[in-house]
Amino acid sequence: MYRYDVMDKTLVDERVREFRDQTRRFLAGELSDDEFKHLRLRNGLYIQTHAPMLRVAIPYGLLSSAQLRMLGSIARRYDRGYGHFTTRQNIQYNWPKLETVPDILADLATVEMHAIQTSGNCIRNTTSDHLAGVTPNELEDPRPWCEIIRQWSTFHPEFTYLPRKFKIAVTGAAQDRAASLVHDVGVHIVRGPAGELGFEILAGGGLGRTPIIGQVVRDFLPREHLLSYLEAVLRVYNLEGRRDNLTKARIKILVKSLGIEEFKKRVEAEWELIKDGALKVSEAEIVRIRRFFTPPDYRTLPDTEPAAGKEPAFRAWYKYNTAEHKVPGYRVVYISLKKADVAPGDATDTQMELIADLADRYSFGEVRVTHTQNLLLADVEQEKTYELWQTLEKAGLATPNIGTLTDMICCPGLDFCSLANASSIDVARLINERFDDYDYQYDLGELEVKMSGCMNACGHHHVGHIGILGVDKGGEAWYQITIGGAAGADASLGTVIGPSVRKADVPDTIAKLLAVYVEHRQGEERFLDTVRRLGVKPFKERVYAAPVAA
Repeated sequence: MYRYDVMDKTLVDERVREFRDQTRRFLAGELSDDEFKHLRLRNGLYIQTHAPMLRVAIPYGLLSSAQLRMLGSIARRYDRGYGHFTTRQNIQYNWPKLETVPDILADLATVEMHAIQTSGNCIRNTTSDHLAGVTPNELEDPRPWCEIIRQWSTFHPEFTYLPRKFKIAVTGAAQDRAASLVHDVGVHIVRGPAGELGFEILAGGGLGRTPIIGQVVRDFLPREHLLSYLEAVLRVYNLEGRRDNLTKARIKILVKSLGIEEFKKRVEAEWELIKDGALKVSEAEIVRIRRFFTPPDYRTLPDTEPAAGKEPAFRAWYKYNTAEHKVPGYRVVYISLKKADVAPGDATDTQMELIADLADRYSFGEVRVTHTQNLLLADVEQEKTYELWQTLEKAGLATPNIGTLTDMICCPGLDFCSLANASSIDVARLINERFDDYDYQYDLGELEVKMSGCMNACGHHHVGHIGILGVDKGGEAWYQITIGGAAGADASLGTVIGPSVRKADVPDTIAKLLAVYVEHRQGEERFLDTVRRLGVKPFKERVYAAPVAA
């Protein structure tokens, strides 16, 4: 992983000192709420329903064991003993005291971490495929390119006050695990006409009140031009994006209003002015950054499943919570943060510290955060998966549900967020209670349930196979259901099935949707495939059918 140099360390330490003084002045009454707002947002600090919320950057989801231990320590010393991992591969603390936030940032700096640009109208944390560098099917490891983008975008003076927040995702595999098509910009590593590697650039994706799938702006971009092209996209957006209406300020609205062809034309014209300038990425710089992401010292191992561990619980965990590795004899291991009685994405201080220890023991001291709010050990020897499972099982971290119904994406909702209309966490609990039979979940196959407490769509409900959106109806929380969404390479937006339902009726509504799927699926067809084949009508009819008179 990337390691700070002297300049990086100096910048982060200076930022901590700046914010410490800004916080002191605010608490002393020397800065108004409005003056402090922009300062705290640039340091990842929100004012939520019950307490401040601090969002910490985890660039492209990559953590060292030392960094994860620090995150656990912060949860214990400054929060209520846990943190919440998000769909942007970051972590959020929901209960810090304002006066302690500078101390948290200072502690983060000691392990080369910060909260810079995790909020505000700027370029946010660049996200990527959580299997980057270890999946067998990628063209190239995207993480060096994420780091190049991170260094270019951090403190970029021209893009500090954009019309709205801006998010970039980079992926190097055909299977898009970074949800890049619903980002402001998606960067796909592809092969050019002569077989050379470069990028396909998409723009205008996003969720929220106006969900839109991103469109291709450039089919192939030579790799040395990545930063200049991103700069051109952002210049067009910064100049022409709306600032008069918060709900219409994202780049997706600009792309939609101009049309993709006109937007392309303006980006290309801007790019022509800068493409051969200082932003060109040299081969030497590519090589320099790649050195931080060289593969670990893998052993030569037989490509066989573990000899130990014949019990059904381990076999289920191995099937669902591990994945193929590009190096024979190794497995990728998912650590599920979706235990039935825990808010999705939450991990306690002791769990984080345990996972850090396990990373040192089994995975070269590295941990990853997934887009789906789980953690991952990328480089585990197959023969050691059984003993690893035994430890995870004792810690409540071996729920065998990755990719299934209960592996839900879920925002904090009304329990914490001041923007939310409805709660999310307790609805997830109701769903877990209703669907607690793993055999039934496994029979359903791949199923993505995503839930948001408001139209800001932090839970990505628009692109869930089943999406759940909390809405306010006369001061009471109701839930709108969509089906047919997807966030991968075949991204699509879900369709609303009908009127919203009461909180208590959400699990029963899902059960009715699944009953239609089980009755009509063909072969190994996924729920998503069945919805796309049949359309919404049969699902809607089942959910809203009049009850039969007694």
